[in-house]
Amino acid sequence: MKELNLQKIQDRLRNKFLTNGVKMPGPETIFFSNDTKIGKNVTIEPYVVIGKNVKIGNNVTIRSFSHLESCKIENKVEVGPYARIRPDTILKEGSKIGNFVEIKKSVVGKKSKVNHLSYIGDSSLGKSVNIGAGTITCNYDGVKKSKTRIKDKVFIGSNSSLVAPVTIDQESIVGAGTITCNYDGIKKSKTKIKDKVFIGSNSSLVAPITIDQESIVGAGSVITKNVKKKSLALTRSKQTEVKNYKRK
Repeated sequence: MKELNLQKIQDRLRNKFLTNGVKMPGPETIFFSNDTKIGKNVTIEPYVVIGKNVKIGNNVTIRSFSHLESCKIENKVEVGPYARIRPDTILKEGSKIGNFVEIKKSVVGKKSKVNHLSYIGDSSLGKSVNIGAGTITCNYDGVKKSKTRIKDKVFIGSNSSLVAPVTIDQESIVGAGTITCNYDGIKKSKTKIKDKVFIGSNSSLVAPITIDQESIVGAGSVITKNVKKKSLALTRSKQTEVKNYKRK
């Protein structure tokens, strides 16, 4: 009897949203909550689950196999497929969340993109931020959660690990494979990357550290000291070549 009642509730909600103009190619596979709110010109693809306290704006597309709960989706947003939007998340107008992405307790700014295989938690992303595939914000050390702040027009390369607390200022570029190392097993220290900084691929930034404005960190560097404004920081071993080398 309980299952039958639940089915009736879902059928009622589906019919309500279809009548209101929501496009659903497979309505029987989509699940809503009683408090779900949906705007105009919204498309929801098959196999989407919408939990409690979800508000969806206008001109939004929710792609297949996505799960949303306690979040706000503003106008002109695209979510999924296979995306999970967790509680206390706001997706600002024009943002895009792609496949196999999880967002938790974060704000994703206008026209920002998290397209592939990423986790963003306890974070704020500004406008027009691009998060590369495989990026994670490491926000929990087993005791407390810290915040990651990524400001406007920042580019984060693929497979980067941003260990909170960390702030990346406007128009900076963080190369693929970069790690911010801020926990020594006893306490967390802060990493601050200022405006228009370029961090080369596979770099390690060991906190506490500040990379000042318009500086460049060479690829593969391990940076343990502050980098001054408009400076180039490199930490690389000199290449050694042994001529006519033979294996023993």
